[in-house]
Amino acid sequence: MVRMSAARPLTSALLLAAVLAACGSSADLASSASLVDVTTGWYDSGVTPEGKNKLVPSISLRIRNTGRERLASTQLNLIFRRVTEEEEWTTSFVRGIGAEGLAPGESTEPIVVRAQQGYTGEQPRAQMLSNSQFVDAKVTVFGKHGSANWVRLGEYGIARQLLTD
Repeated sequence: MVRMSAARPLTSALLLAAVLAACGSSADLASSASLVDVTTGWYDSGVTPEGKNKLVPSISLRIRNTGRERLASTQLNLIFRRVTEEEEWTTSFVRGIGAEGLAPGESTEPIVVRAQQGYTGEQPRAQMLSNSQFVDAKVTVFGKHGSANWVRLGEYGIARQLLTD
């Protein structure tokens, strides 16, 4: 019969917590990361099953490490809203910085996020952008790494330009 001591699980838990803390970055994301090379627009999402053209808001960005420490794995939460409304229209969660981290002064490869919701219409896509009932949109970008709280990294208006790539 194997007898387990109460001290052994506690010791293992403390050791695991110490290892996890050592692996994570203590850098403050709000002051150590900036969003650069930001481009927004309306992505041509193709034709719906009903035969209508679909445009969705899109953003392309890079994260630049402006701090002195390596940034650990980071998640992004992008909240798209119509400019006339406070509630979210659609949300996307994506990986911002992978497990390899990001060294000081470096930037990620471009991160492209296209919203799920958008506009559909029978008119050509370029005409959809100039329709009198078209409502502009914006995107707020939040980031977090580890067990830290979400921090706001930026907010951008979605430009009225058609994106095909």
